[in-house]
Amino acid sequence: MAEQGPHYSSQTKARKAALDILFMAEQREASVSETFAEQRTLAGTTVRPLTTDIVLGVAEHQQEIDQRIAESTSMNWPLERMPSVDRNLARLAIYELDYTDTPPAAVISEAVRLAGDLSTDDSPAFLNGLLSKALAAKPTTN
Repeated sequence: MAEQGPHYSSQTKARKAALDILFMAEQREASVSETFAEQRTLAGTTVRPLTTDIVLGVAEHQQEIDQRIAESTSMNWPLERMPSVDRNLARLAIYELDYTDTPPAAVISEAVRLAGDLSTDDSPAFLNGLLSKALAAKPTTN
């Protein structure tokens, strides 16, 4: 039975909202924190805690996150060559993998699903590979 458009859980909606903010900040070449504050003011609605956590976490750790993405992609496919949606989905997923207790399978599955709905036909497989490699190389903290 085919779905009528994407039906998202509240967690997926929170991640999609975070993705929208990350994408918008990148398109406008503005800071993530600034764009987030602006969007919260404009929306006038409550922002899901997960959205806030992801956006502010990516803003705080973007350099480390981008380094982790770069280490998980091939030399012929650098961060700059990735479609913006994929790059920002990778950022939010790596943030969750490295800095939260969210189960890795859930993080990867959500990123792949959003990529399937919002990006190119090749994006789900590309992100799945990138995130699986990033998870395997995740720094351990003791």
